[in-house]
Amino acid sequence: MKKVLIVEDDPNIVDLLEIHLLDLDCQITKAYDGIEGLGFALAQQFELIILDIMLPSLDGLEICRRIRAKNIHTPILMLTAKSEEIDKVLGLETGADDYLTKPFGVREFIARVKAIFRRNEMSRQSSEIPPQKILKHNELSIDLDMRKVTLHERRVELSPKEFDLLVLLASKPGTSYNRQRILNLVWGYEFDGFEHTVNSHINRLRNKIEPDANNPKFILTTWGVGYRFNEDL
Repeated sequence: MKKVLIVEDDPNIVDLLEIHLLDLDCQITKAYDGIEGLGFALAQQFELIILDIMLPSLDGLEICRRIRAKNIHTPILMLTAKSEEIDKVLGLETGADDYLTKPFGVREFIARVKAIFRRNEMSRQSSEIPPQKILKHNELSIDLDMRKVTLHERRVELSPKEFDLLVLLASKPGTSYNRQRILNLVWGYEFDGFEHTVNSHINRLRNKIEPDANNPKFILTTWGVGYRFNEDL
């Protein structure tokens, strides 16, 4: 049985989500305001957190930030009544894995949840036999088990998505990924039009690991395609 946390202040939406999650053999924990929801998220382990943006006491974006700041990697499906692009971008960049804009269809909701559960299972299976636990490229070291990055033996603090993005590129030096492919592999779903989210994460990564972000050594640009990790290191 999969444990799911719903943080949503509309009881009708909570009841609707609960009905369909129970059909997916989920155990549901419900919170109707931000503080309560954050408390559950930090105190218990879940396989999915469904998080509304507009909440009493503490909004969903801040909850997402605080969850990720505690190095909790539980998938977060963000719900929002807002359709503006900036709100979706903020949700993704604070660490959400996916989002739905209200009103949404039940079939789409179920499809998103099932996709997240499939990714969870694939991630567990792949982590059982890691091909390489530590990636080393000169002075840069990436510990996959501890999700720890060091540069010149000093720890570099990365967000969960920054870490996943770095691992994707560093695992296959020389392989070029376009922005849509990176979105699919790191954020875990098909989504058109948000390639600039990849750009902003690349820029932040470069500022954290590159000696000179304007003349990168590790993460290179493949002009007309996207990005690659330097194969000559």
